[in-house]
Amino acid sequence: MDWQTSEDTVPSAPITEADARMLLGRPPTTGAWRDGDPVGDRRFASFTGFRTEGGEELPSWRLSYETWGELSPSRDNAVLVLHALTGDSHLRGPAGPGHPTAGWWEDLVGPGAPIDTDEWFVVAPNMLGGCQGSTGPASVAPDGYEWAARFPYLTIRDQVSAQARLADALGIDVWAGVIGGSMGGMHALEWAIGHPARVERAAILSAPPVTTADQIALNSVQLEAIRIDPRFAGGEYYDAGDGDGPHRGLALARRMALLNYRSPTELNQRFQRSWQSGVSPLGRGGRFAVASYLDFHGNKFTRRFDANSYLTLVDAMNSHDVGRDRDGIEDALKRVTATTLVLGIDSDRLFPIDGQHRIARSIPNTLDGREAVTISSDFGHDGFLIETDEVGRHLRRLLAV
Repeated sequence: MDWQTSEDTVPSAPITEADARMLLGRPPTTGAWRDGDPVGDRRFASFTGFRTEGGEELPSWRLSYETWGELSPSRDNAVLVLHALTGDSHLRGPAGPGHPTAGWWEDLVGPGAPIDTDEWFVVAPNMLGGCQGSTGPASVAPDGYEWAARFPYLTIRDQVSAQARLADALGIDVWAGVIGGSMGGMHALEWAIGHPARVERAAILSAPPVTTADQIALNSVQLEAIRIDPRFAGGEYYDAGDGDGPHRGLALARRMALLNYRSPTELNQRFQRSWQSGVSPLGRGGRFAVASYLDFHGNKFTRRFDANSYLTLVDAMNSHDVGRDRDGIEDALKRVTATTLVLGIDSDRLFPIDGQHRIARSIPNTLDGREAVTISSDFGHDGFLIETDEVGRHLRRLLAV
């Protein structure tokens, strides 16, 4: 659950006038990719029939995905990379038609990179329920209207089941590696527990074994920020014109979320009590720089995401509990047969490091025994996206096994 785009994962910085000019004009009703938009580097796999854990049906659906490298004749070099809450399939490559942002893990995936595409065939899907090409609330349902509020409730396990269908379609029986951070780490963990025979190696980065009450509480406030926006209209907003969608509620939800992705140390050091302009915020109408920074990134987010999709994906995160119907967390983790890297960030206040240690203690075969690898970083939860040298070093260790 993080920023997950290259533009947003750089260290925090004050907003300039040039930054502000980027957001001139009315925000779109939805930032979702939609049929008829430029495809970019996406590929699509279409399916029929999907039954969720809750018993709801998707009669037809698809996943968008991107690939790098070549699948070996024996199909034994495939690596699945799973994005976080607001990410997409665009791991690497420039921004351009079809891709509002540049690749979000450019430093870690590519020729000679830690996930070396000269050796590995890398697959990155946009998760089911997302809004960048995979079927989600902004997609058109069989009756010719957007799914909108009718879209089924999804769990993390549902999304992994959809990814397993994609693997089948690609002819990949066993992943050489399944790698994910944050919400993607939840998926990677579910892959390793629910499909152990299909995962040789796993990397669980900054992800917990269960979404706690504290985390659900933080999520619930974000979801309510969207729902109380009058322009949300109960989720039925897709016919509204630019500027008339639920962009204020979505931007506010994003601003709340950003506070969990970075650490107090970074925000205090970067912004201190500085002003955004020469106008004092002390009763004179000016703004503190940190408030302007949050506002800018919230508004920017509305241009690449969909409010209904945000609700769907956060609800899926809230479902995360590897011990559900498996006799508890520890027994579930013991089902993992993959060689596993478990990694966390010491300043992470969204998914604190004790969750990663709990995962490492119960998985039978980890790279580092009963303790998770701990990276020291001032960047909080987003450290797994920013500290690429350290994260890359540990991914190389895993893929060398």
